[in-house]
Amino acid sequence: MSSYLFKDAVFQYLIDLPQSMKFKLFESPATCLAIYRLLPTLAKFYIMSMVFNEKKIILKNFDNWIKPDPLNKKIKNESLQKLLDLNLIETEHNNLIIKINSIFRQNFRNALIGENSISLQSNKITVDFLDNYATNKWESTLHFMVGTKLISNPSKGTIKLLESSGIMEVIDEHNSNDTLLPDNFSATNLKITKKGFQFLLQNVNTQIWTLLLQYLKIAETLQMDRVDVLNFIFMLGSLELGQSYSLTSLSDTQINMLRDLRDYGLVYQKNSKSKRFYPTRLATTLTSDTIALKSASTAMDQALKSNNKDNKNSATNLDTSSNTASINGSIIIETNFKLYCYTTSPLQIAILNLFVHLKQRFQNMVTGQITKKSIDYALKSGISSDQIIKYLEINAHPQMKKLAQEELNKKLELIANKVIASASQELQIIPPNVVDQIRLWELELDRIQSSIGYLFKDFSSIQQYLAIKKYSDEIGVLLWSHDNSRRLFVTSEGKQQIADYMMRRSNKASNRERPK
Repeated sequence: MSSYLFKDAVFQYLIDLPQSMKFKLFESPATCLAIYRLLPTLAKFYIMSMVFNEKKIILKNFDNWIKPDPLNKKIKNESLQKLLDLNLIETEHNNLIIKINSIFRQNFRNALIGENSISLQSNKITVDFLDNYATNKWESTLHFMVGTKLISNPSKGTIKLLESSGIMEVIDEHNSNDTLLPDNFSATNLKITKKGFQFLLQNVNTQIWTLLLQYLKIAETLQMDRVDVLNFIFMLGSLELGQSYSLTSLSDTQINMLRDLRDYGLVYQKNSKSKRFYPTRLATTLTSDTIALKSASTAMDQALKSNNKDNKNSATNLDTSSNTASINGSIIIETNFKLYCYTTSPLQIAILNLFVHLKQRFQNMVTGQITKKSIDYALKSGISSDQIIKYLEINAHPQMKKLAQEELNKKLELIANKVIASASQELQIIPPNVVDQIRLWELELDRIQSSIGYLFKDFSSIQQYLAIKKYSDEIGVLLWSHDNSRRLFVTSEGKQQIADYMMRRSNKASNRERPK
């Protein structure tokens, strides 16, 4: 998942803040540095060109810094607009003059030259320890999402955050079918949603920012100072991995935040009363394009790779390429719907168990079958067929991708030689019959729609039935009718209207029959 997604979400949040709150944020050098890191490349260039330049710049001079073509002008305009929306720059003289925000300029300078640095202490905790700590914390959250039984579940605050962000939802006990639940699902009243499954496919930075933006919304309801919260989040992105930092320079709000950030794996403290904290790689890469730790989409096979001697010098549980999963895929699917996955990752196995009937597990492989029942369970959990297919494609074994590419090349060659008129020019990694069947199962499930309402039956005559059916249809409350059995089903809102109409008909009939 591209880093642009989480950056756009963060930018939109900052843009929507009141101007006074933005100016208050700019008073923190760490926040200024974090915002700068999130900017597009050209916008960064403009900021660096102005931050140590006391002179104002004429707007047309910005054209001198780019090549004169429409695309570059478009990028220039978008960059300047983003800087204006964030109040990092200001205009004068009918938008002809550009100058950098003075508060941002001063504190960004301080960040660059190292003034007002937070107190740090020499390293006592290793980077490997912090990486393992962050990975375990974060993976426990992902395992909880997919229903893996854990020795201890994430904190109540983390679970509440998952629910409020729409990543998980409360199971409707009246409508749930317990027989469909996989054996490894824990006894919880929460289940993963369609949004949650999409969350699993994103890189860790995007996942973290998704929760942090939701945390900011909750912080508002708890009357926490948003400036303090944002400053602390941005400050974490500028700290040094492996160093400990004192709590003395933190506000009360920021000290209270540490407990929640410990639960997410962003910071480490030896104990809750410790006066120092260590930022983990999850925190120090918040404003970076570097992917911090493994995620479902980027490092499902980390356990296998850790046994590779060529990777001894790489950071533990780290992955700096968002395409690793595509290169080191592990899933093979046959046309008979059998699935083989070469992995020892409990997380990947748990995710597969959401839509695959797993049968056997070996030392470095699991086997299973894609069945109607397993797909129905996934669909009823809110996971779409497109998400399942996309997940299988992303994590497909390199051999499957190679065969798909060879097949596509043959088709293109036949088209070029006019042997065949046309053919699908898409790379079909997953067997087409498997893809089609998964989509058909979803369509089959979508054909049935449930509605809450009331059934009317046992009418005294066909005339009464037809009159009430016509009336309910006219007022828009009729959901279903069956003329042979004289039954009709109306919405909950229409029940009283139909009852009143039947009463009026009955009274009118009684008045006609009464002798004068």
